[in-house]
Amino acid sequence: MPILKYEDTSEPSPIRITIVVRSTTTDLLMNPFFTHSDTRRSFLRLGSTLLAVPFLESFAAPSAAAAQAPPKRMIFLGGGFGFTKDSFYPKQAGRFADMGMTQGMTPLDRHKDDITMVSNLTNLGATDPHGGSLSYLTGANVAGTPGKRFHNSISCDQVVAQHIGQETRYPVLTLSAVEPDGGDGSGHGTGLSLAWDSKGNPIPGITDPIELFRTLFANPHDSRAELDDRLKKKQSILDLLSIEAGGMKRTLSRLDQEKLDEYFTGVRQIEQGLSRQAKWADTPKPDAPFAEPSSGLSGEEQIKVMYDMIIAALQTDATRVVSYRQPVCALLAGMGITVKAHSLSHYGFSKARILASEQRDQKCTALLAHFLDRLKEAKDIDGSRLYDNCLVSFGSNLRSGHELQNLPAIVSGGAGKDIKHGRHIVLPKEDTPLANYWLTLMQQAGVDIQTFSHSTGTIPELLG
Repeated sequence: MPILKYEDTSEPSPIRITIVVRSTTTDLLMNPFFTHSDTRRSFLRLGSTLLAVPFLESFAAPSAAAAQAPPKRMIFLGGGFGFTKDSFYPKQAGRFADMGMTQGMTPLDRHKDDITMVSNLTNLGATDPHGGSLSYLTGANVAGTPGKRFHNSISCDQVVAQHIGQETRYPVLTLSAVEPDGGDGSGHGTGLSLAWDSKGNPIPGITDPIELFRTLFANPHDSRAELDDRLKKKQSILDLLSIEAGGMKRTLSRLDQEKLDEYFTGVRQIEQGLSRQAKWADTPKPDAPFAEPSSGLSGEEQIKVMYDMIIAALQTDATRVVSYRQPVCALLAGMGITVKAHSLSHYGFSKARILASEQRDQKCTALLAHFLDRLKEAKDIDGSRLYDNCLVSFGSNLRSGHELQNLPAIVSGGAGKDIKHGRHIVLPKEDTPLANYWLTLMQQAGVDIQTFSHSTGTIPELLG
């Protein structure tokens, strides 16, 4: 490995500069120096050379007193149809260490001091039990806007991304899953993910673990020339579509014009994505810490692989915000449960369905416990646990069956420094807006906002 050294021994202190030529960028990515958020990207652009500069306070090693704190991250995990009423939800407020875990929450026992459950939250914008998770992260009454048959608003993951995600390659990572029934019977409605943009348009989520893998990590088969060619082709197609659609608009009805406006919004989203791809084209993606996943994964296997890649994305600072609309029907099928998620929500019809619903509850919380295990095992840039710098929200759009009130809401992670974990909190006011919960968590993640959706304030019981 060729090394070029230069030394200046003049007083008051010597300066030593070493240039090391490397064969690949792997060593750069593995060097702790490059996990510093202020220097990592700029030095990665050097490609195959590493400049070892003298000690500077601003670029100190993570263990030094002046080290910059790791960034905060926020993860939104959502499933459909809630949980079994009599066996999942605690009967009283209190500390889990004192009252124990319910049957459905038993897999979370090893994390009982690191989770908080909040009761008496209601999504005031949700008026249709069959509307699924369309407004879970938005709080919008999607059918209640005069003159519009459907109208959503921005989801809180997108709000968080605007504040803490702009320095990363992907301001927010939007994940979803393909369901056997297309999603309608999984408690999610017809949306593409949990995410909605500022105009209330659905944001497609990555559903294939292989696609997510190739999105996050370096692909040795992609050259810069090939990337430039793909970007140019996509841009030219968008230009052509915009011209064609622009000429049509004058002849369309009002309803069709609204549809076309939605289309243009989607085009602008794609254009913004292309612009960001071009901006980051000279910054190499990190090497994958594991092999590309197998094709055809579904249910529990798929969720675990997606969890692993979420953690890798956070560790490499590819993103700081994630929303993941998790599969329900595919999870049930993988457990050998033949009843579909919607039918299972009517579990009161038979003992067999009650047992299947309870099994589903434990599988969901077991997967959450696995994710928290992984977050606690993973190291952040300063050597701390990744868990300590994350906020994880886990919940559902319904309580049990088709009940819209008193939704399940579980939060974990150490990024919310004011949140005291290990408790079940029963809010004094029934139907406290779910948006209050989102607002509180967003503020704990460092988002400087005072209101969100139908919020009426924060939740003081969750803090201090």
